[in-house]
Amino acid sequence: MIFRQLFDPTSSTYTYLLADAGEAVLIDPVFEQVPRDLALVQELGLRLVATLDTHVHADHVTGAWRLHQRCGSAIGLSASAGAAPVDRPLHHGDRIAFGRRHLEVRATPGHTNGCLTYVLDDASMAFTGDSLLIRGCGRTDFQQGSPQQLFASVHEQIFTLPDGCLLYPAHDYRGITVTSVAEERRFNPRLGGAVDVGDFTGHMNNLHLPHPKLIAVAVPANLRCGRPEGDELPLDTPAWAPLTLRFSGVWEIEPMALLEHAVDAQIVDVREAPEFIDRLGHLPGARLVPLSQLPQYLPQLDRERPVIAVCRSGVRSAQACVLLAKAGFGQVANLAGGMLRWNSEGLPVAADSV
Repeated sequence: MIFRQLFDPTSSTYTYLLADAGEAVLIDPVFEQVPRDLALVQELGLRLVATLDTHVHADHVTGAWRLHQRCGSAIGLSASAGAAPVDRPLHHGDRIAFGRRHLEVRATPGHTNGCLTYVLDDASMAFTGDSLLIRGCGRTDFQQGSPQQLFASVHEQIFTLPDGCLLYPAHDYRGITVTSVAEERRFNPRLGGAVDVGDFTGHMNNLHLPHPKLIAVAVPANLRCGRPEGDELPLDTPAWAPLTLRFSGVWEIEPMALLEHAVDAQIVDVREAPEFIDRLGHLPGARLVPLSQLPQYLPQLDRERPVIAVCRSGVRSAQACVLLAKAGFGQVANLAGGMLRWNSEGLPVAADSV
């Protein structure tokens, strides 16, 4: 089984990818991170069969509808949430299959009335959303929250899992990634140890927290499963050329696409001078700027025109793309496979001197 834990730094949200036999599910995808998630799914050769939200989030907009539009993945969310369009309204005890594995749905309301925890078939891991955080839990003062209900949910549906079951929350604001049932049952200051429902209720009713900054935007959007008003999808790829986003965060352009768009771009070859005129040659019109000299060369580049970085195999040029992006260049791409790929496809090269 493939398992990946992904992170959105803006909302401190964890998104989880689970896959088996070529089929994948994403738990708690974030709208702005959909290109990243699709890049990972593509690179791993997977088919995304479903997105599963643990609840109607108040601090970010889900990527469920955007992913559904891009790859046809089913949208799964608690039937109690009252959201639409949901392909799979989920109830306690349901199973979500992917490959030869499945997730069991456990209803764990209390943070919201539609909170779910997803438990892997062998109970080795569970995805608790905001019902149980690492040494904490979600608030209970809005979206039909109830401290009494949350206390029961955690103790009856999560703390009854095996001690060694790893628990993965929807958020952590300190950078901690995972905990376990045994740890939380013992050390969670709100719900563990000898804490009873009266202790917990008294604590939760006196938190006096401000509402999340995005609640007025996020909750209505998430009741639409992240569907924007007007159904307008943001561009997943830049408009100036057909590009592919790699999971590394670097945009790539295929050799044939570059051949078609080269006239509109600035081509920067970041190899060393002897390589520029070796047997691989270089792209017609390319400028030689060794990677070590690129920072000093930036003022000579036109920030209004696309920049294509090139090297022998695509490794150094990928680093150049990162440097260019950090310097504020908004239209940057790496030549996929570098000059090796360009030559293997029999595309035109120049061999003139530097």
